[in-house]
Amino acid sequence: MAMPRVDMPERDPTARAHNFEEVNLGLTDQLAVLEAQRCLQCRHPTCIEGCPVGVRIDDFVARVADGDLEAAATVITVDNALPAVCGRVCPQEQQCEGACVLAKKDRAIAIGHLERFVADRVRNAGLVPPTPPAQRSGRRVAVVGSGPAGLACAGDLARRGHDVTVFEALHELGGVLVYGIPEYRLPKEIVAAEIDGLRSLGVDFQTNAPIGLAETLDELLGEHDAVFVGVGAGLPRFLDVPGEHLVGVYSANEFLTRINLMRAYLPGADTPVYDLAGKSVVVIGGGNTAMDAVRTALRLGAERASILYRRTEVEMPARLEEVRHAREEGVDFRFLVDPVEFLGDDEGWLRGVRLQSMELGEPGPDGRRRPVPIEGSEEGVRVDVAIVAAGNAPNPMLRASSPQLRHTSRGTIEADPVTGQTSIPGVFAGGDIVTGGATVILAMGAGRRAAAAIEEYLTSTA
Repeated sequence: MAMPRVDMPERDPTARAHNFEEVNLGLTDQLAVLEAQRCLQCRHPTCIEGCPVGVRIDDFVARVADGDLEAAATVITVDNALPAVCGRVCPQEQQCEGACVLAKKDRAIAIGHLERFVADRVRNAGLVPPTPPAQRSGRRVAVVGSGPAGLACAGDLARRGHDVTVFEALHELGGVLVYGIPEYRLPKEIVAAEIDGLRSLGVDFQTNAPIGLAETLDELLGEHDAVFVGVGAGLPRFLDVPGEHLVGVYSANEFLTRINLMRAYLPGADTPVYDLAGKSVVVIGGGNTAMDAVRTALRLGAERASILYRRTEVEMPARLEEVRHAREEGVDFRFLVDPVEFLGDDEGWLRGVRLQSMELGEPGPDGRRRPVPIEGSEEGVRVDVAIVAAGNAPNPMLRASSPQLRHTSRGTIEADPVTGQTSIPGVFAGGDIVTGGATVILAMGAGRRAAAAIEEYLTSTA
């Protein structure tokens, strides 16, 4: 317990703020072994209880400590189809590491860093290639959406010998992993490699296939024995204040999708964003998406990039690492302020934002204290670009084409929280389309639970 936690090597902030190269550099072999040796190998490992997909953390960490990376990878991939992704973007401090015994007295084992280390090493060395099951079931399952929930579900079902086809509406696979998370946090080649692993299990992928337009759920169910819906929640929410129509006001979804998926930062891009060089940019929100947007704005040349958040830093839902990285790179933070109007010129371009100061009142249903406006506290701030990162809602396209699929008042799909069973027999759902916006690993956990339920459903209908 006297051994200090190993810190992840990182790129220098002054350099990385101007490029899209990955910030975290990964552990060396020596650092990984040192960190793994800190594990107490608890008799009742609470870290596993904190992992939404149930990875045998104590087991794989012990293998790392012994230097047996192939065995460590085998342990991880039994439960996690995307270890290199999860090791990079999951909020381990709130989940597995938050449940680590060492977190109570010191610093938790760096479980996420070790998971990333193992996944990267075995991938680069070509070890433990996934192999398709020896026997096929003859049953067919359609998975709608290639985000984390869909990929986790597809992987588990393919390992059970079912023929799985994943339908993706966009032209690239990965869902939020490719359109929502910037390259400097999650390189696209990592996502592609994880998806290739699923291909080797026999999973078939079809892009440019928006279910609800190209095909309906009823049609899918007529061609398959079961369907899993994991389309996420990609419809942006706005603030509903005057001036949101002005040129220069983006949703974080649009901004990040243009940058991440359509390479809008490259010269001659088909879908460019407003030139940010030398401009003042504000991002409204305090979550990981807001951090991604503001740090991306810096990389696009913004002279000043600021976070505007209506609560205090204590209430911010963003990962502590992402907040620290943003500060190191030069992002400004303004707390207890809320936009009440975007201000434009006569030609419809954004030129400023009117802010109202806030104070914290009583806690709301989520346990966080509610922000309350302070009367007479408004001020105008000059800005060139505003990016709204105020959360997401489900896309209504699927709902419109499948009225028999019951939804909640929030637009999410009604589904059993354990099995993912929806109001349509044989149709299951999980991830953000059920819970609303959440984390990658929680979506994967939902995909895995649904896969187990689909397996039981297929067995009962054989």
